[in-house]
Amino acid sequence: MSESLSASYVAANSALIDQALSSKPLDGPFALLDFPDIRNVGDSAIWLGEMAYLRRRGRLPAYVSTMGSYDVEELKRRVPAGPILLRGGGNFGDLWPGHQAFRERVMADFPDRQIIQMPQSIHFSSDEACAKAADAIARHGAFDLLVRDRQSQQIARDTLGCEATLCPDMAFAIGPVEPLGQPEIPVLAMLRADKEMSGRASSDSLPDTIPVEDWIEEAVGPVRRARWLGRLSAVGSLDRGAIRLASYKAVAWQRFDRGRRQLSRAEKVITDRLHVHIISLLMGKPHAVLDNSYGKIRHFREAFPEPEGLTFAATSLAEAYDWARSSDGQ
Repeated sequence: MSESLSASYVAANSALIDQALSSKPLDGPFALLDFPDIRNVGDSAIWLGEMAYLRRRGRLPAYVSTMGSYDVEELKRRVPAGPILLRGGGNFGDLWPGHQAFRERVMADFPDRQIIQMPQSIHFSSDEACAKAADAIARHGAFDLLVRDRQSQQIARDTLGCEATLCPDMAFAIGPVEPLGQPEIPVLAMLRADKEMSGRASSDSLPDTIPVEDWIEEAVGPVRRARWLGRLSAVGSLDRGAIRLASYKAVAWQRFDRGRRQLSRAEKVITDRLHVHIISLLMGKPHAVLDNSYGKIRHFREAFPEPEGLTFAATSLAEAYDWARSSDGQ
């Protein structure tokens, strides 16, 4: 993989993010909800990209929260009239119902506010759940939706009854990053172990010498330490919101760097995770990608196609392994 080509692709997507969000009203106080205090590195990458974009605009959220710490009254105090941003990702729909329920709850709690949904992939299996989401959007009337692929854009128009702006995944706003360490192994398979895993990514077709991992496991100690150090860095402000934001930032970077270290161990990576693909692009790491269970990766790559040679698109794990062991899989 050409690192300069990779950096150019990352910069182009970051510019598209700026373009898609340039008209959003962020001049006064605003909120950013759904901080991902979870082990999945990809969600932290999205949040860090959102924060990187906001810093470029010279703005910081006046209120941040996880789904669990969301406090309507505190949000109203800190953001009396401004917009509410919801973190982007791949949880719009009924595959991850907790996030959809939270999204609809915020719409109900703030019917008079503009709610900006940062770039999402949309997937519904249930017509009933889709109709419920469409009703929530219609009743709210000021729901501003960004999506990461054209299929999601079509779903928004045809079944949710709202327009949607096409925008790359927010992790691209982080920009190019360096590996954390030197390669120690030739190939690493980073494969999903959750409900989005694809049947084409069964590790049975890999030799036993290839490590098969995911990045949803973590040691508790480093995360607690990062959380404490983040709070300590902002304690002089005496503002609970600033301390919370600093804590979130430290935890997100700790998880993002854990993922970078994991990928840095290998010369080449095989994955069916969208953000392993994206962070590999940020790092200039050669990688092969399979799709997830419902086409999320393929649809994203079709919307924002890479220059030839940046990614090897595999139709099976065996094909990905053949690429990885070939001398020209660079």
